[in-house]
Amino acid sequence: TIIEHTPMGRFGDPDDLIGTMLWLLGDGARFVTGIVVPVDGGFSAFSGV
Repeated sequence: TIIEHTPMGRFGDPDDLIGTMLWLLGDGARFVTGIVVPVDGGFSAFSGV
């Protein structure tokens, strides 16, 4: 299953997105364009996607 291949061992909650969303909306990301930010509990890194 997906959970078995996710280092965090669970599906994300909406609250798990807040930190990334605040960063993207804040001054720290003002020069960031055209990226994909995986908020997936490590699934992308662990599964080799």
